[in-house]
Amino acid sequence: MSDEETMAVYAQAAEDYGKGFARAKDTFHEPDYAAFVAGLPEGGTVLDLGCGPGHWAARFRDDGYRVTAVDASPEMAAYAKETFGVEVRVAEFEDIEIDAMFDGIWAFFSLLHAPRNDFPGHLLRLHRALVPGGQLSLGMKLGEGEGRDTLGRFYSYYSEEELTDLLGTAGYTVLSTRRGNGKGLAGAAETFVVVTAHA
Repeated sequence: MSDEETMAVYAQAAEDYGKGFARAKDTFHEPDYAAFVAGLPEGGTVLDLGCGPGHWAARFRDDGYRVTAVDASPEMAAYAKETFGVEVRVAEFEDIEIDAMFDGIWAFFSLLHAPRNDFPGHLLRLHRALVPGGQLSLGMKLGEGEGRDTLGRFYSYYSEEELTDLLGTAGYTVLSTRRGNGKGLAGAAETFVVVTAHA
């Protein structure tokens, strides 16, 4: 179930968020994109989970992949459609009930909004949705516990070791991790990790 306060922030900020993040040339995450697509077959199927304004889904599409874009925010889905021509299914993490369909899942700073108690179940759900050997890119913020940012959005924080352990328990093999620092919608600089793994 999506957090109402978090969803309200994204509903109000959809256009500004899209302009700030979707239209900027995002070279910072090029290594993460390259690591992810390196494990995909040509023309493979990709799930963009929590696609937000749709810029990554559009890139996958333009690079020749077959993309399914999902986001819990109707406002973000509308922005993605209007701006990038991306059709977005409005759904929550719990709604992903698919077996062996995707060659890759791009969960790029979306699952960080899930409560810690729900996170292992989401990882298992995504594992089932991947074909054997399918690729996962997981972007999360580093830290401890749960809390809200200055905008009121709910976050769950993990250490890199916690994430790799949870992925291993869910049946993934971690291929690489990359740490970095960046500013999000709230404007604060935070440390993140992007984990690339396969099922």
